[in-house]
Amino acid sequence: MFSKILIANRGEIACRVAATCRKLGVRTVAVYSDADAEAAHVAACDEAVYIGPAAAAQSYLDGARILQAARDCAAQAVHPGYGFLSENAAFSQACVDAGVAFIGPPAAAIHAMGLKAESKRLMQSAGVPLVPGYHGAAQDDALLEREAAGIGYPVLIKASAGGGGKGMREVHQAADFGAALVSCRREAAAAFGNDAVLIEKLVANPRHIEIQVFADTQGNTVALFERDCSLQRRHQKVVEEAPAPGLTTAQRAELAQAAVAAARAVHYVGAGTVEFIAEGDGQGGIRAFYFMEMNTRLQVEHPVTEMVTGLDLVEWQLRVAAGQRLPAAPLAPHGHAVEVRLYAESPAAGFLPSTGRLARFALPPHVTFTHGMDSQGQPAALRVDSGVREGDTITAHYDPMIAKVIAWGETREQALARMGLALEALRIAGPETNASFLRRLVQSPAFVAGCMDTGLIAREQTTLLDTTLSTEHAALAATCALLEAERAQQTCDPWSQADAWSNGERPSRQLRWAHAHHATASASLTRAPSGGWQLGFGTDASHALHWHATPSSAGEMSLFIHWGAQTLRCYVVRTGQDPLRMHVFARGAHAALAWADAATHAAAGHGGPARLTAPMPGRIAAVLVQAGQSVRAGQALVVLEAMKMEHTLQAADEGLVDAVLVRVGEQIQEGALLLRMQDAAESSESSDAVDTA
Repeated sequence: MFSKILIANRGEIACRVAATCRKLGVRTVAVYSDADAEAAHVAACDEAVYIGPAAAAQSYLDGARILQAARDCAAQAVHPGYGFLSENAAFSQACVDAGVAFIGPPAAAIHAMGLKAESKRLMQSAGVPLVPGYHGAAQDDALLEREAAGIGYPVLIKASAGGGGKGMREVHQAADFGAALVSCRREAAAAFGNDAVLIEKLVANPRHIEIQVFADTQGNTVALFERDCSLQRRHQKVVEEAPAPGLTTAQRAELAQAAVAAARAVHYVGAGTVEFIAEGDGQGGIRAFYFMEMNTRLQVEHPVTEMVTGLDLVEWQLRVAAGQRLPAAPLAPHGHAVEVRLYAESPAAGFLPSTGRLARFALPPHVTFTHGMDSQGQPAALRVDSGVREGDTITAHYDPMIAKVIAWGETREQALARMGLALEALRIAGPETNASFLRRLVQSPAFVAGCMDTGLIAREQTTLLDTTLSTEHAALAATCALLEAERAQQTCDPWSQADAWSNGERPSRQLRWAHAHHATASASLTRAPSGGWQLGFGTDASHALHWHATPSSAGEMSLFIHWGAQTLRCYVVRTGQDPLRMHVFARGAHAALAWADAATHAAAGHGGPARLTAPMPGRIAAVLVQAGQSVRAGQALVVLEAMKMEHTLQAADEGLVDAVLVRVGEQIQEGALLLRMQDAAESSESSDAVDTA
């Protein structure tokens, strides 16, 4: 076994690898950029080496710098984690040439499986079933369009050199092929430095099923059962589970056999995932499956396999890389595990990534970290793998994942129930998150019934996005938290009493709360004759208000509220002072409120001409309109590249582009003004004025 390894990655996976190394007595070295000097993965390791600026291309993707760091600290091996350099054949070979073990497959296997077209040809020769499509080297636009027509729409355009949903577009009619090809190539070139594509038939009712494989240097290859990763958004996995529901025993065996054949075809070594696209039968089963790609690394979703097998896959990686044989003991899965990816993103704003400081990061109780096994080697009910801590900042430089939450149960029903409770108990204040969206997703009837495919989220998005707490209930909680905080600060000095006392009518107060999505609530507080408060919203009747508060750490307050006939159990986190900001967590949902006065709301919505601003820092990948052009609501205006993905910014309403203020390739900051617009009424008035003149 190695005595010291360097972890050439960051965040959650770096922390995950470090935990296994600590268990094995292996010393670890972290690498970090300017943005990560105080990151959790740096603290998790025994040593740390600085590798450059925040931009990944100048730090985590700079193989020469990382390899030099390994030499400087005398590391015997490099663990690449996933992403960044994990599937870079040149880096794998450079490590070997430098006498440093690469904890992953040989360069030849990475190269063979990294180019999708080449891997398809290899799989065909190995007898692995393939989706009908074009995998040729010729990349002429007209040829690709003819091939698509020959395959028959709908088709899927995929970047030949990549994965993870990048450089991938569905095309349902010939008229859309050209634009989709341009967008796909641009994203593929930016992500992988290669704009070559392949075209495949779009499979009906598709399910994404993958097999975890492992191989050692002595020629032994095993399949560690399957995972279902069908719940996806923009081809990015959102929820994963093991085993895959609805498969027959024979289908499981056929999938495992095909995956082992795929690995052996490229003389694979280490951990890998063979991914299949399966044609669903619409009732939770599958009719057929086809090879899609092989990820030559450990996957983000590997914990669900660990939870049902009791294995530590990172330990297996280290032992195989050190030349040890795979264990010969028979393997069998036990129970069911499900994983969700908790991201800093705004579901209500088209899932745009969100940035900011984690002012509160409260995990559910009874959590086991990393391997997820108790002292008797049994799976824990709940596991969280995270690379951030409370107080850390989610930046625009890297993937916005906050954590992975994994629940295990004796049955799938129990695992999903535990996951729902865990997500309901989670409290994160700062950047927006998809926690409430995930909770509704894992409790959606179709998913619970096991009748899902990769289009489920898109079909049910309206229902799944209804995740915010009502403005009224959020304002109720925020008002009680404010009153409780004021009461805690009161002294015997009568001038410190925030009780709205007046020498006339019954004491009253008005509190206006602005919701993050621009809804407002005006709370009217009146002192009751017998003491206490009565509360009403707008013109609605007032009701008696009572609450019990329990303060806790990080500025959080637990509240149990009685308001008329209603009760509300919630948590409130105060994160700002000017304006006062409150984060309310109740009924499995979250709402962020700001305390604002009447003048603030009088001005809302009347801020001059319409504008398109950047929702996050990034690079302008495309400008799709020009000054003077009329646009319709929902029309694509600008493509922004940020957090390793392209984000298309659309027009909120119809109108006229007054000015384009950015150019392609320009780096912009969050809030930067991209376009200035006139709405339809303004542009009509302007046209009338010109005609009159």
